[in-house]
Amino acid sequence: MKIIQFLCLVLWGFVQGNEQHCLCISVEDNKAIGVERPISVVLDEEKKDCWNQDMVLVKKTGAGMEAIPFQVDENEGNKIWFKHSSDSGIKTTYCFERKKEQTQRIQFGYQKENGDLKLKFEDQSLIHYRYKMKSPPEGIDKLYQKSGYIHPVISPKGDTLTRIQPPDHYHHYGVWGPWTRTRIDDVGVDFWNLKDGQGTVLFKSFNNINSGNVYGGFSSHQEHINLTPKNKPQLAINENLRVKVWKNNNPDQYFIDYTSNFSSPLENGILFEAYRYGGGLGFRFKEQWNKDNCEVITSSGKSRAAADGTSARWCIVYGDSSDGDGSSGVLFMSHPQNQSHPEPMRIWPLDANKGRGDMFFEFCPIRHKEWKIKPHQFYELNYRMLVFDGKITPEEAEKHWKAFAFQPLIKVVKK
Repeated sequence: MKIIQFLCLVLWGFVQGNEQHCLCISVEDNKAIGVERPISVVLDEEKKDCWNQDMVLVKKTGAGMEAIPFQVDENEGNKIWFKHSSDSGIKTTYCFERKKEQTQRIQFGYQKENGDLKLKFEDQSLIHYRYKMKSPPEGIDKLYQKSGYIHPVISPKGDTLTRIQPPDHYHHYGVWGPWTRTRIDDVGVDFWNLKDGQGTVLFKSFNNINSGNVYGGFSSHQEHINLTPKNKPQLAINENLRVKVWKNNNPDQYFIDYTSNFSSPLENGILFEAYRYGGGLGFRFKEQWNKDNCEVITSSGKSRAAADGTSARWCIVYGDSSDGDGSSGVLFMSHPQNQSHPEPMRIWPLDANKGRGDMFFEFCPIRHKEWKIKPHQFYELNYRMLVFDGKITPEEAEKHWKAFAFQPLIKVVKK
């Protein structure tokens, strides 16, 4: 694993702008956003002396120069990440200067433990990614065993929001996205309902794992395996799952960026048939949430009672906190370039699970229309989740979605 170098300097306040800048970055927003989010730019290898460990990124403000943490990911071609916020039409300039103080310790780290990759902010676990096989409960069919999913997702104050292997659906695994009704040539293959023994999705390997002062994350290779051939399993889809976690300036919030890039090695590709669930981004919420203490608000103004089967840019799901003090939840965002955007949703109705009204959410791009995956062609689905304690208003949700959907105009100015 090639570890990213992080060149971050914070909390040294404002510095005077008298030094010579060898490289600057101009950022101009074209949408009314006003929320903080990470942006990236690829820099010239020949100018690396301007953005090595001896330099610091500073933001030009009316009061002077403010130091901004940044992170270099050499696995992505000399790409740097830093957090940016401004209003529509305002141009912001960031420049590299000679470092004046020591770097701050890494804030986003990770730990491998008992088959889980734990992504952490300082000492707090945010999400775990399961890379070892998870066996089902004792007495349950081994077909339900699985790897390659996220659980738990933990709110900022410590609430576990996900659930795996519930007795009503042993094949539910926190945050995951296998396809349901697919067709390989003339054979139907279901990768979602594990009990049928037709298919599964498993972790294969890590491409990289990231830690730093702007974000933490990983990229993993997952294999969608067709189990119907009698001779041996068939690789149907290769998937690279990229996950980043990062925070804004609100202590009651953090973000998960979830990107699935996939292709099929099959000679004739694979067909994702239209169905009410499967693929995209699925999220099984905790056992304690039901029809009496869990709510939904979509970008089109739908509540939980009317949201299932509709399409949206974003959807807020929230419910009572475990300690009885307030609420917690997730804002789900679909990228405009996703298949079928605004994206159809599967949201369990109020009478789900024999009237309990347990909560399951999914962005489901094939809900109303099939999707033919051609051989050896790459496809991508891109999502962002804002995990929060408290509440998110529809107006705030729209701002966060715009920050996700529309990137600013970025120019590199070489001195």
